[in-house]
Amino acid sequence: MAIRTIREEGDPVLRKQSRLVETIDEKIQILIDDMVETMYEADGVGLAAPQIGILKRVIVVDIYDDTGVKVLINPEIISSTGEQVGMEGCLSVPGESGNVSRPMDVKVKGLNRDGQEIVYEGHELLARAFCHEIDHLNGILFIDKVVEGDE
Repeated sequence: MAIRTIREEGDPVLRKQSRLVETIDEKIQILIDDMVETMYEADGVGLAAPQIGILKRVIVVDIYDDTGVKVLINPEIISSTGEQVGMEGCLSVPGESGNVSRPMDVKVKGLNRDGQEIVYEGHELLARAFCHEIDHLNGILFIDKVVEGDE
């Protein structure tokens, strides 16, 4: 495993669409391990592959609730309900934060690192983290979605 360099705002890779992962091979396994290690080293709650310069649809999320890291390959939001507005920051936009409107609850599906379909239900922070990381796969940063609200 290795700590990867986190790309920052202004790097064109952060604004590109990520490609579907067609085959979960050793390179994807290494990518996942490196993403998890990089996320923890940076004290993040999530990381998307484009943030380390890889245009693949892979995210890792850990909101430190004792359920561990969630790995999703080719994730997609299949349902969402409610609304929450709260402060977000991003490892790729250091030193900045802002209020972003996100669903209160989401259901996401994708593949786990073994290639099996998995569905996660996220509430509050987990829902926010899933949405934030999936946005990265589509070239969207939280600063694109900042709304007025309590500071």
